[in-house]
Amino acid sequence: MTAPRRMFGLYAMLALAGAILPYVLFIPWLAEHGVDGRVFLAQLFATGPATIFAADVLFAAIVFLIFVWSEGRRLGMRHLWIQPVATYGIGLCCALPLFLALRERHLARAA
Repeated sequence: MTAPRRMFGLYAMLALAGAILPYVLFIPWLAEHGVDGRVFLAQLFATGPATIFAADVLFAAIVFLIFVWSEGRRLGMRHLWIQPVATYGIGLCCALPLFLALRERHLARAA
């Protein structure tokens, strides 16, 4: 197996894990609190450490999407709309390795 294929596989597995992990943690919270955005935001920013982590992830997501737009356009990648959907619909822990997997596949096909 070539290095790009190994990296694609690794990134794809990490994207899958990154899609599952947030929901394993979120579904019990959702079962307890229901769909209540006010409670979610109140708990998200309830403590100093929680606020630090939330701000860090939100800022990293913005930087990531700027990178996706720039790098994706530079390489001529298609379907870049998937990244914001994955970022805000699942989370950065899925969207980042997903983009890296798709980028590896694109680079391999272009070679």
